[in-house]
Formats: sequence, structure tokens, C-alpha cells
Amino acid sequence: MQEDVVKNLEEKIKLKDFKLHSLLEITKSINTNQPINHLTRIFEFVLREQLGIDKFVLFSKEDDEWQIFLKIGIKGKVKDISVEKDLLRFEDVTVIESSHKSCLNLFDVIIPVYHKGAPLAYLLIGGLLQDREKMGAIIRNMSFIQTLTSIIVVAIENKRMANESIKQERLKKDLEIASELQKQLFPNDLPSNQSLDVSAKYLPRHEIGGDYYDFIQINDHEFMICIADVSGKGISAAMLMANFQATIRTLFHYQSFDLEDLIKELNQKVIDSSNGDKFITFFIAKYNAKTRRLKYINAGHNYPLLVSGNKTQELSAGCPGLGMLDELPFLESQEIDISPNTTIVLYTDGVVELENKEGTPFETENLIRIIKNFYPLKMEDLNNILFSKLEEWKGKRDFVDDTAILTCRIF
Repeated sequence: MQEDVVKNLEEKIKLKDFKLHSLLEITKSINTNQPINHLTRIFEFVLREQLGIDKFVLFSKEDDEWQIFLKIGIKGKVKDISVEKDLLRFEDVTVIESSHKSCLNLFDVIIPVYHKGAPLAYLLIGGLLQDREKMGAIIRNMSFIQTLTSIIVVAIENKRMANESIKQERLKKDLEIASELQKQLFPNDLPSNQSLDVSAKYLPRHEIGGDYYDFIQINDHEFMICIADVSGKGISAAMLMANFQATIRTLFHYQSFDLEDLIKELNQKVIDSSNGDKFITFFIAKYNAKTRRLKYINAGHNYPLLVSGNKTQELSAGCPGLGMLDELPFLESQEIDISPNTTIVLYTDGVVELENKEGTPFETENLIRIIKNFYPLKMEDLNNILFSKLEEWKGKRDFVDDTAILTCRIF
């Protein structure tokens, strides 16, 4: 009798030592930042080798979706189990004697794991009903199994969150670098002298934007101005626009293109770069100071405004947006005479589509009115006023799109 008591005490001490050792081993692995597969191996070893559980499946959440994290010794259709439909109703450890869901009958015990009041994991154990001694041992150790599962799942979730945080930090740094590179593609020194006054202002919606403007001095008496807007948002749109910017400058510096040829070449470049997923609206104008002639093509972009005195002209001649079609069905250019003291205003749709609190867009009429009201100002001052008016218009609402304005006064 005394020997049985001693043996029983020894077994209890041995079991407590095993539990303590298991928890210490897991804690050590967590503190030394071991990879997820290392934690998984410890969990599997404890359940299989120490507790004799050779059939189990662990469901856990990843990116707000329930997934099978670990499956051992189960060949049934575990994928037929829906955590939302079949397991969320279990809030306590439950012995499965019979279930209307046939795939649940593969298991004998459901162990839910909660963290901060929310279900975090479900451990389903099978192969116990045929062995009552094993079933009794598992039930006696149920609290330990539940605690062990909770520690493992929480640790893995924390590692995932930490890894995601690292990825987000890397992405943030990549975006900062991309933003700086993108800024370098915009012209730094826009001319402001007795014959020409050019200024631009750009507010990207995110770190990197999809709008673009440029000024290129071709020779002593010719220059080019342009503006563009890529469809879609995000890094892919910004990368397409950066490639577009580089292509324009390369073509202008190393080849002598007529505007029609340039548009055709750019259309093909956009198709090749975007695989047909995106397109770019684009306006480009070439001015000759000797002839005072301006030639332009508008590829589906918001009509730039040419303002001279009380007269306003929208520059609409052109073609569809670039990248929309393999071949442009029509391509129209227009040449116009530029009278002294003429202002040309290029802008993207973030200007005219900006809505106020009533949902009314800013529209072109307001833009024209402001340009005429502040016509004598320098272009930089005019741009600042235009953006201040946009701020007033939107009120507390955010800018919902990239917003760019380039103004050019030809004296």
C-alpha cells in the first residue's frame, strides 16, 4: 500500500517536472527568438512523445482567416470543417460522442483556446475513445494542453505580427526612397525671366504619386511643357509613371521627335510597361519663341487652359489616352499663335474633381474664374492661391487624388 502511494507521488512529481520542463523549453525558445517551425516541433513533440497524442489538428487564425496550422495522424477530410460554422460554438473543452458533422466524428475532444476574450485556436484530438486509459490521462492534463496550446499560438501570432511590422517598416523605407527618387525626376529650376515665367505645384495623395509634369528646354528658343496622370493608385502606378518620365526625357535628349511620332512611341512604351493593365492621360506642348507658335497634342487629359486677356481656350485636340489601344485610331495636333502675356494652365483631375462637404466638385469654371481674378500675379503666387482655394473648397475633407498644377506665362 505504501509502495503504491510512493509510486503515485513519484508519477505526479515526474508529470509536474515534465510540464515545467516543457513550459521552460518553450519559454526559452520564445525568448531566444527561435523560428516558428522550431516552436511547432516542440509542440508536436510534447503532444506525441510525452502525452501520447498521435492524432490531432490545430486550427489558428492568420490574417483574420481560420487555417489548418498543424495536422498530425489525420487522413480524413479536415478541410470540410468550417471553424465559423462548426467550432465557434464550443467555448469549453468538449468530448465529442456523436456529431451531425461527419468530419467532426474523426475526433474525440475539442479544446478551444481563447486570448483576451476572443477565440484564437481550436485543438481537435482523435484516437482516444478506443483507449480509456489514454482518454483519462488526456482529460487530467487538459488544462496543461490548453495552456501549452495558448502559449504556442500566441507566440506564433506575435512572431507573425513582428515579421509583418518589419515588412511594413521596410516598405515604408522603400516608399521614402522611391518618393525621393520621384522628386528628382521633376524639374528643379523652372524659368522665371522677362520672356517666360513657369511654376508648378504638386501634392501627391500618398508617399509616391501618379501625376507628372515637366519642362524641358530644347534649345535657345524652344521648350516643351507637359503633364500626365496614370490610371490607378499605388506603387505599380507610380513606377509606371516614373518609367514614363524617364522615357520622355530620353527621347527628347537623344532623338529628334515630332510630337506625333513622340506620342506613338510613348503609346507603345506604356503598353509594353503596363501589359495593358493601366493607361496614362497626357498633354504635351512645344513652343517656338521665334515664331510664337505653340503646337500641342492632348492624349485624353483634362483640357489645359490658354488664357489671354478675357479670352479662354481649352486645348482639346489630340487622341485617346496612352496605353488604351495598341494603335491610336486617330491623332490630331493643333498649332496656335501665342499673343503676348498669355497664360497656359496645365492641371490633373485631382484639381477639378475635388469635392466639398456637399459633394460638389471644384470643376473647371472655378479654376478659370480664379485664374482671371489673379491674372497679373507671378505664376508661383497664382499656384499658391489656387491651392489655397482648393483647401478652402475641401474643408476638413482629405485630398482624394494626386493634385498637380503647372502654369506658364509667355510674355
